[in-house]
Amino acid sequence: MINTKNCHVLKNKPYNIQIHTITPIKMKQFQKQSIMITIAVLLMFAGFLNQCFGQSNVLTTPGSFSIGVNYWASHAGTHTWRDWRPDVIEADFKQLSENGIKVLRVFPLWPDFQPIHQIYAGEGEKKYIGFKDGPLPQTPEGLNGMSEEQLQHFKTMADLASKYKLKLVVGLITGWMSGQLYVPPALEGKNILTDPESLYWQQKFVSTFVGRFKNHQAILAWDFGNECNVMEKVKNFQQAYVWSALLSGTIKSIDPSRPLVSGMHSLSAANNAPWRIIDQAATTDVLTTHPYSLWTPYASYDGINTMRTILHGAAETRMYGDIGGKPALLEETGVMGPMTGGENEKSAFARTALFTNWAYDCRGTFWWCAYDQLKLNYPPYDYASVEAELGLIKEDRTTKPVIKEFKKFSEFLGKLPFETLPQRKTEAVCILTEGQDSWPVAYASFILAKQAGFDFTYQKAGQELKDAPLYLLPSIKGIDPVFKDYWSKLLEKVNKGATLYISIDDAYLPTINDPLGINILTNVSRRGKLNFNSTNLLSSSLNFSTSADRKYTIDSKQAKVFAKEEDGNPVFLMSTYGKGKIFLLTFPLEMNVAEEVGSLDANAPSYRELYKIIAEPLISQRVINQNNAQIGVTEHDLSKNEKLIIAINYNPEAVSTEMTIKKGWELSNTLYGLKPENATLKINGNDAVVWVVKSKNP
Repeated sequence: MINTKNCHVLKNKPYNIQIHTITPIKMKQFQKQSIMITIAVLLMFAGFLNQCFGQSNVLTTPGSFSIGVNYWASHAGTHTWRDWRPDVIEADFKQLSENGIKVLRVFPLWPDFQPIHQIYAGEGEKKYIGFKDGPLPQTPEGLNGMSEEQLQHFKTMADLASKYKLKLVVGLITGWMSGQLYVPPALEGKNILTDPESLYWQQKFVSTFVGRFKNHQAILAWDFGNECNVMEKVKNFQQAYVWSALLSGTIKSIDPSRPLVSGMHSLSAANNAPWRIIDQAATTDVLTTHPYSLWTPYASYDGINTMRTILHGAAETRMYGDIGGKPALLEETGVMGPMTGGENEKSAFARTALFTNWAYDCRGTFWWCAYDQLKLNYPPYDYASVEAELGLIKEDRTTKPVIKEFKKFSEFLGKLPFETLPQRKTEAVCILTEGQDSWPVAYASFILAKQAGFDFTYQKAGQELKDAPLYLLPSIKGIDPVFKDYWSKLLEKVNKGATLYISIDDAYLPTINDPLGINILTNVSRRGKLNFNSTNLLSSSLNFSTSADRKYTIDSKQAKVFAKEEDGNPVFLMSTYGKGKIFLLTFPLEMNVAEEVGSLDANAPSYRELYKIIAEPLISQRVINQNNAQIGVTEHDLSKNEKLIIAINYNPEAVSTEMTIKKGWELSNTLYGLKPENATLKINGNDAVVWVVKSKNP
């Protein structure tokens, strides 16, 4: 039965909808105009169908969380399909299922499933596209260049997944994997994401594959493919968008019932980046992150079992999801081999990351990968040295300690008295701006807020401004970080009672003297370091040296000065503006914290104190407060009178800290970890405590 609840056009008008197949045309005629028309039609039709047939899915349900792994057969890696052994795959699936894994991300390798060749005649004349030994078969699948044998193999894999109650996220265009480019022989040497002939065959691939398997119960979601943004260095975001829109429209027009997952990594919030968060959000249903500390700038400074590394995944995933306005899934993560961390440390990383990603609604955590690939002697394993020992399980089926953490967490989720985790409490909006390097700024802001005791959501300057009691403009840089109308909207929020925090990295705002009630006397290149010396307005003494490109000589007038340089020049001050407040910090705190090795060490300056100052009234409203910088706490409303508290220790060592419990609330039952005793919270190293607090006056 068709659900027409949201299909108003069907109810009001007798639409006659016809779907026409696109007949083969000569490659020379496949120009940009026809591509764009096809994309437009597909996207409009896909949107219409999605309204009619769309259904809830674990990946698109707020607060849901999937335990998953990226899968290649244990005996063959990327040769899974050409060295087809269903007995091995069944043994793999059985073992993974028994260890708490619920979702597999799988990869129909592009040249195996669409093994097309360009057949040449004399003098290099192109004759036809066919298989290696002859013309394409005269079947719908064959004419689209698809291997019927491999399609049957995939059906067997999907059937085995159903047998062991596993769900599949299917990476459709798997043309990049573990350091090697994989494309059909007929397309080798072409610009894979922009060449019309390549687009032509990709559209045929996804239409055939999705059409064949759209009714299989094992399939949870479609995925563009594995990090398809690595298959070609596109020149601009328009090229990336056209490729994404073509495939998205095709997939959704055939199967509107399942979400489309991005599968990309290293997207950007910048307006002119080639692969933008907003474009993937416009063409997919679920954004994805692949947060590996080794490959991500600023993430590999500290040990894998410490705060900076562990918070990487949640920070990046929330940045994508918040800016894109779509669910975001942590689709790949892991530790890049034994030279990055030991087995016990890897387990500690996984345990802490699972609780963190759950608390921050990352929709799941999929480990890379299921099995080690140490014995494989063909590309990419013969040269990609970091790819060999990334599995949860060794090639001889010996389980590693890390898989126990996945099983344990899977069992924990299954025993919870609720199906989905309510959204965490947030007090602020962190606004990323043009001109800055947005990732390190977003990353460090996230960590500092976590250490200070509050949470925020991300936005990009120019997006419709969310209501919040606190706005952060961290490490702004350049001559136009915000436009005048946006700046006016921010000031209006402050005028009505909000707090605005600004830290400056050689930036220029539309106005600053009047809103802050100060006067900037000079702005010059700084000689040497900035020496930060707190005044008695800061609750604790804080003195340190840091980097800053510019020195702003300021007449603070009536503003409160929280810190000065040695010459008395203000560097951290606050002014009232209407009913609200504006804090100004004259150096890029967040960028410096991200760039500086050791900035989060125990003996480093307590940079979080600056965030505690700006958010203190909001932090004090939380039900649970504690002062250990290595413990992160999130608060989730279960009901009007009950809250779930998740406290996570990002330190490898066990900790004990005193809590402040808001008046009128009391500790209730503990769901995980050491039960808090009165106001004392004890957490084992790299572990968590999850408990309920109740109102005394329901």
